[in-house]
Amino acid sequence: MEDIKLEKTNSTPMINTDFQAGTVEIRGKSYPENTFEFYQPLLDWVEGFSKTAGQNLTFTFEIQYFNSSSSKVFYDLFDVLEEAREKGKTIIVNWEYDPENVSAEEAGEDFQEDFEKLEFKLVTKEG
Repeated sequence: MEDIKLEKTNSTPMINTDFQAGTVEIRGKSYPENTFEFYQPLLDWVEGFSKTAGQNLTFTFEIQYFNSSSSKVFYDLFDVLEEAREKGKTIIVNWEYDPENVSAEEAGEDFQEDFEKLEFKLVTKEG
C-alpha cells in the first residue's frame, strides 16, 4: 500500500501516512477548495488499511481551523475508523490542540462524543 505524503499549504493540512508503523498524521488548517477531492486519497488509504489483517492504527490530528466541508469529511473518516474498530482493530485517535484554541478543543470533544467506539484522546499541546 502506497503511503501519502502531502506538505501543508495555507488552506490544506500536512498529511503523512505510514503503513508499516500504522500511523497517520494530519496537521495544519483545512479549508481546501475541493475538500472531498483533497481528502479522497486519505479515505481510500484508510479503507484499504482497515482491510489488512492484524495491524492497528494511530491517527493524530492537529487541526487549528477547519471549515464545514472538512468537518463532514472528518465524520466520514471517523465512520470508517469505527468500522475498522468493530472488525477488531485497535484504533487510537489523538486530537491535539493548543489550550488557547477553544474551538479546536470543543471540536475534539464533539468528535469524541459522537464516536464513542474509538479510543479518542484529547491531547493538550505543550508550548
